[in-house]
Amino acid sequence: MLIVLSPAKKLDFLTPPTLAEHSQPRFLDQSQLLIDELRPLSPSELASLMKISDQLAVLNSTRYAEWAPPFTPENAKQAALAFNGDVYDGLDAPSLSPADLRFAQTHLRILSGLYGLLRPLDLMQPYRLEMGTRLANARGRDLYAFWGERITDAIRSSIAEANAKVLVNLASEEYFKSLQPKKLPVPVLQPVFEDWSGGRFRVISFYAKRARGLMARYAIVNRLTDAAGLKDFAVDGYAYADQASSDRAWVFRRRLAA
Repeated sequence: MLIVLSPAKKLDFLTPPTLAEHSQPRFLDQSQLLIDELRPLSPSELASLMKISDQLAVLNSTRYAEWAPPFTPENAKQAALAFNGDVYDGLDAPSLSPADLRFAQTHLRILSGLYGLLRPLDLMQPYRLEMGTRLANARGRDLYAFWGERITDAIRSSIAEANAKVLVNLASEEYFKSLQPKKLPVPVLQPVFEDWSGGRFRVISFYAKRARGLMARYAIVNRLTDAAGLKDFAVDGYAYADQASSDRAWVFRRRLAA
């Protein structure tokens, strides 16, 4: 199987990486085109475009100005070790062994507004550019138009590389929309994480994000290549709920202690 994750807004470029091994992003030439669109924008224009604070707008304006290939361990960091949001708290990539990360390099992909598609050990420089950003460009009005079928084509190649029989979607809806599932050679499996709250089971965003990272970690550490092994996922109190699941949507539920 092949797993896809969303990136994170929060980044960690201060903590030294846990290994030296690295690779280069596939779409750096495309990323450069986006940087060329972003650089002329003032911080106030970035704040309006991305709906972020003035402080974050200044930070990212500086990032775009400084963004420059070639990417090296001195000016960039491996993607799985650089992202630091809720999903990545669950993945906890810095505690994975080098062998774990090499397995992930084949079986895990990270969708990105700027980089398109990243392998865990692909070097990246800091940025903020969410996939849903309406950044007008030569190919259309937003990033979905910009990437077109490129990400889907890259996922097809990754599926072949991993000899995957299914794509496991642990990404958010915003990011998964950059793919065209009908053009993939394998079915898509959607894990759903629900918590008991207010007298019913429902998806709670914060917990669900972390659970996606936990499941990705579970697959990596246990070297899962068959999606059926995910049904044994029982981390942090979650358990597979057979009666609530369907062939393509597997539900995992838990009840938090009062």
